[in-house]
Amino acid sequence: MTDFLSASEYHRIAHDLRLPTSAIIDGKPCKALSGETFTTTNPATGDRLADVPACSKADVDVAVASARTAFNDGRWSKLHPAERKQAILRLAALIEKNALELSVMESLDAGKTIFDCQTVDVPETVNVLRWHAEAIDKIYDQVSPASDNHISMIVREPVGVVGLVLPWNFPLLMLAWKIGPSLAAGCSLVVKPAVETSLTTMRVAELALEAGIPAGVFNVVTGSGRSVGESIGRHPDIDMVSFTGSTATGRRFLAYSSESNLKGVVLEMGGKNPCIVMPDATDLDAVAAHIVNGALWNMGENCSAIARLIVHRDIKAALLERIVKLAAEWRVGDPLDPANRVGPLVSTQHFEKVQSYLSGDINVLLGGQTSAGRYVHPTIIDVENNDAKHAREEIFGPILAVITVNSLKEAIDVANDTEYGLCASVFIGNGKRALRAARAIRAGTVTVNSFGEGDITTPFGGYKQSGFGGRDNSLHAHDQYTQLKTLWLDLNDDETDEV
Repeated sequence: MTDFLSASEYHRIAHDLRLPTSAIIDGKPCKALSGETFTTTNPATGDRLADVPACSKADVDVAVASARTAFNDGRWSKLHPAERKQAILRLAALIEKNALELSVMESLDAGKTIFDCQTVDVPETVNVLRWHAEAIDKIYDQVSPASDNHISMIVREPVGVVGLVLPWNFPLLMLAWKIGPSLAAGCSLVVKPAVETSLTTMRVAELALEAGIPAGVFNVVTGSGRSVGESIGRHPDIDMVSFTGSTATGRRFLAYSSESNLKGVVLEMGGKNPCIVMPDATDLDAVAAHIVNGALWNMGENCSAIARLIVHRDIKAALLERIVKLAAEWRVGDPLDPANRVGPLVSTQHFEKVQSYLSGDINVLLGGQTSAGRYVHPTIIDVENNDAKHAREEIFGPILAVITVNSLKEAIDVANDTEYGLCASVFIGNGKRALRAARAIRAGTVTVNSFGEGDITTPFGGYKQSGFGGRDNSLHAHDQYTQLKTLWLDLNDDETDEV
């Protein structure tokens, strides 16, 4: 159980917090070569937090050169797996030691509630790094079926210099999802945090140096997608890119790869995730709690959020009564107050986008209003069918669309009627029907009688336009940061006696 401080104590910590203001290249804090900066602000207040280096292609070139030198000389890539393991474990321990500082920093920079930062984001970041570190010396290579005259080995080698492009909704956790397996594999990194949320990534890079991860292995280049992201995507000396963000931006990274060096690309992108509830679902109070958490957690700024409730007509009224009651209890306000569960949206631009879905002829069952400081209140909208824009477009806010169906077949058809395929949930009392429904839904993760994303042991990624090229989490995540090499040993020797 997390022991929370009072809101005033968190604000005191925030006031005294040292915020990082430097990119990290070749183990050294640095400014942009141009000297330019951008301002990162507190979403809850609009106040300036820090001025961050506005890096450009020139800075990316320096970072990639640093990463390539580090990779080629083997200071990390050729280090014994047990030594890499210990360094990553030290980094996890330092993050845990600085958990309160990082929680407050994450809340200030992203608008995330301190409740979520302290119960999910920071502890799970530590868990992810430890899990991948412990896997380093437990993943074996293979020997293929052999004849008397040969032995063939299939070995993994680190892919090389990797570009990691992060989203703004889970800055720390998505950083861990990517640096955990890539560092474990022995790669050197060039990390681009989202321009809205750069602070905790810079701080973790500082801690990585303290943990003994060599200079040049973990570089952080801050700046815009146009200046830094595209430069990473097009760079001829980056071997692979892992990106989490919107589908539109993900498409660009495929184009960048095709137009440059055909680097590997792994994309984790958007979702419009369905939740099916049938009349035989048991314990409607528990079902409602899962749905509310799935729809509202992190202000709905979550690619795996429940966005479409597909509910059978016979159970709709009873379920919605419970959902509306629970959702109304999610307090909106100051993210540094641990009693609040809904904080501000990350930026004015994103707030205006989400707010646009609250106008027009809509049937609002709860919420529908906003308040000063980029706050959108928990909102439930009953839509006529799956063709409504609230059911088709990824809103990325605390808005749940409700769609009524008359059968499980209809529910599955509606669930699959989307360009996305990231996550889904089914609440069905009959176990066989529940599993058949889960198998029929075209999504990378389907939870049965619960909401979630699995855990670190299960691969996370999507079908269709939700994902491409690989998976985060689990041992499968290590595959995307390695190359497979075949070593073929011919045992024929005409000069020796036959054995």
